[in-house]
Amino acid sequence: MRRMLVLAVVTLCLWSQMAVAGDIQESGTRDSQASSLPTTWSDAGYGSLAVLTNLLYMPLKIVYGTVGLVTGSLAYVCTVGNDDVAMSIWDPSLGGTYVVTPAMLRGDEPVLFSGPSHSKS
Repeated sequence: MRRMLVLAVVTLCLWSQMAVAGDIQESGTRDSQASSLPTTWSDAGYGSLAVLTNLLYMPLKIVYGTVGLVTGSLAYVCTVGNDDVAMSIWDPSLGGTYVVTPAMLRGDEPVLFSGPSHSKS
């Protein structure tokens, strides 16, 4: 079992390295057959890297959101139902990105660990 896990991690790391190498080597003047191979490796590498990133990122984000949910709920009760206080805790902790995608790793989309701050409307 350990050997399989180590093999999977090594394979994913190699794919992610090939993704970086494929992005560095890409140029705008290639025929369509040659350009599909690096893109496929690049996509596979970024996808694998996203999976590895999410193994750490998602549990941390869920813990952060859960702590924010409990803290905001306690703040709501302690302030006798003041929505603004609770929302100022809930919005940043429960908002944001829960899953890192390959586009986020490429820099095409932002990764927002915290959501937007609550503002009175």
